Amino acid sequence: MNLRLSILDQSPIISGYTPARAVEETLKLAQAAEALGYHRYWLAEHHAVAALADPCPEILLTRVASATTRIRVGTGGVLLPYYSALKVAEVFRMLEALFPGRIDLGLGRAPGGDMLTAQALSNGSYSAADHFPQQVQDLVAFLDHRLPADHAYASVTAMPAGSTAPPVWLLGSSDYSGALAAALGLRFAFAHFISAQGGDAVMRAYKQRFVAAERDRAPHAILCAFVICAETAAQAQKLAACVDLRRLRMAQGLDLPIPTVEEAQAQTYSARELAYVQSQRARLVIGTAREVRERLLQLRVQFDADEVMVLTVIGDYAKRLRSYELLAREFELQ
Repeated sequence: MNLRLSILDQSPIISGYTPARAVEETLKLAQAAEALGYHRYWLAEHHAVAALADPCPEILLTRVASATTRIRVGTGGVLLPYYSALKVAEVFRMLEALFPGRIDLGLGRAPGGDMLTAQALSNGSYSAADHFPQQVQDLVAFLDHRLPADHAYASVTAMPAGSTAPPVWLLGSSDYSGALAAALGLRFAFAHFISAQGGDAVMRAYKQRFVAAERDRAPHAILCAFVICAETAAQAQKLAACVDLRRLRMAQGLDLPIPTVEEAQAQTYSARELAYVQSQRARLVIGTAREVRERLLQLRVQFDADEVMVLTVIGDYAKRLRSYELLAREFELQ
């Protein structure tokens, strides 16, 4: 079974390295992804997180697109509640003018950090994305120059004007974004790496309830999975220890960089901590390239996904790149 594969990059900061190095590794990985045959390269937005370097994917996207020539580049995603719909539309109309036919606009409503940071970003007025549905509708209308005549800003044009606009994706790990994407006739990406349970029902409901719109006449869904590939299953499990420790630290409220493989291997766990770590493994796809390929194909069928996007965050930049290389070779992407 052929499968279109893409990459989500969170620009991870590994212990002992600088945020600047994390950004440098993002550029290197994006160029490799294009050469390997991946279809899209999306950048995530996070704020004041010691392990993740990118708070402004729309800026880094510009650099990534400039460093590549063919691969689609996008956001996974812009956290819309922090911004005005018009400003986001202007940014992505400019990106479309700079890189026509290569830009994707993925939108999220999560805070992307702790609530104190969310309040700081919104001048103390963060309201848990109360107005997200209207923001999405306004943003799409600004992008397409289709604001209703009775809209308060109907006479406002998002510049630079043009005949094309980026596809819009709603991102989510629950039924909320899937239902909204279906109602508005937009594309949908489900984060299996955040929520491993129930996502197949969410994605199928999205497709069943999809209302055809001017932008998209049919639904289109991406499944995003956390993947670790290595030459052997034992090596993959060793790399996965970085993820285990990272997720335990997050649960404990510890804001630290991604642990190195050595740090993760040296960690000891209490019985309670070990139980937590094991409970999170359902959100991972780990193994040799052949094992990972078979699991991704199973998930593709289970979720009725049109594409699969993979995310790899481990405590070694070279081994992260190798994981993507092994997967591309197994799927014969080139």
